[in-house]
Amino acid sequence: MKLNRTTIILFFLLLVAAVFYRFIPGMPYGFTPHMTIALLGGAVIKDKKWAFILPLMSLFISDLIFHFLYKAGLTETLGFYDGQWAIYMAFILVTFLGFLMRRVNIVNVAMFSIAGSILFFLISNYITWEVGQGLGRPKTFEGLMLCYGDGIAFYRQFGLIKGFQANFILGDLAWSAILFSSYFFIKRYTTIAKPQLA
Repeated sequence: MKLNRTTIILFFLLLVAAVFYRFIPGMPYGFTPHMTIALLGGAVIKDKKWAFILPLMSLFISDLIFHFLYKAGLTETLGFYDGQWAIYMAFILVTFLGFLMRRVNIVNVAMFSIAGSILFFLISNYITWEVGQGLGRPKTFEGLMLCYGDGIAFYRQFGLIKGFQANFILGDLAWSAILFSSYFFIKRYTTIAKPQLA
């Protein structure tokens, strides 16, 4: 399938979001665009193949850029790290979730954003527990629950609103508002511009 101009512009929007949020000083933990990038791709890109490829490519290029910056001593942010494959797996599953969004409106974006946040949280913290990262909780059901509790405590301490347990949901809702509204602005602009370019 040939990519239309709106989809190409969307890819660069996702890439910019994936890269430049890391440069913002003092950004609270959990306030990242990753989940929203995957959700947006699944919800608005018609071709299912590109719905996976473009968001994943934007994330990979972002990680690659920071890998080289880290190696050059220009940033303290790692590009690639142990267990990162879990983020990519969660990314793919959230894209599947985006396929289920039949109508893209404010209510659906908010609901799917919250669902995506929870899915992303469950997967990423499960992998943290499985590979023995974090606090190295025991490989039991109780240990897994403790690991999820650690994740919530982490966001409560270092998230957008101190003491709020669901900071990761707030961050994803904010990014959903930014990226989905940006997409529809781009779509509207390119639709209006077409007759003028003919």
